[in-house]
Amino acid sequence: MNIEVKLTNKDEAYVIMYPLYLHDLSGHYGLGGEHTPNEHGIFEPSPDYITLQDQYNVQNIWWEKPECLYPFLMIVDSIPAGFAFIATPPYCSQGTNFFVHDFFLMQPFRGVGVAEHVASTIFGMFRGNWELFTNPSEKNKIGQSFWRKTVDNYTKGNYREMYGQTFDGYKLIFQFSNI
Repeated sequence: MNIEVKLTNKDEAYVIMYPLYLHDLSGHYGLGGEHTPNEHGIFEPSPDYITLQDQYNVQNIWWEKPECLYPFLMIVDSIPAGFAFIATPPYCSQGTNFFVHDFFLMQPFRGVGVAEHVASTIFGMFRGNWELFTNPSEKNKIGQSFWRKTVDNYTKGNYREMYGQTFDGYKLIFQFSNI
């Protein structure tokens, strides 16, 4: 299996499967709020988003700020398989250099080591203080386990795990440094 991690440009933005990611998240959160489709069937809290193209336009910021936002595409055997959005200040909490904003791998590629390989590859591209968080609910045990194992393996156990409030609500937070 050939796994590639590719920093994308604006011309490749259409390949980022953001609507699939939001659909996937809805299974971790249940009904209510932004994780329930709006009246047009789009996973956005506002009825202003009526097409998937409208939704794609929301992610354009990732290609407008190349000095601090990094949109990566995961490619497996020449097939787009997922994406990772990595943010740097000012899009991180204080004291954090790199933040895993979004991380998504499509179902057919899960459970075979692709996601951990991609995460470790991206961690190795940037040196500093890292933070990521995930939904702490019972419905997201697989995601929690994935991040716990991945961060533990990458840092050889040298990381901090805690629960707390974030800009996105109450989360399971992972922090580590690879300096």
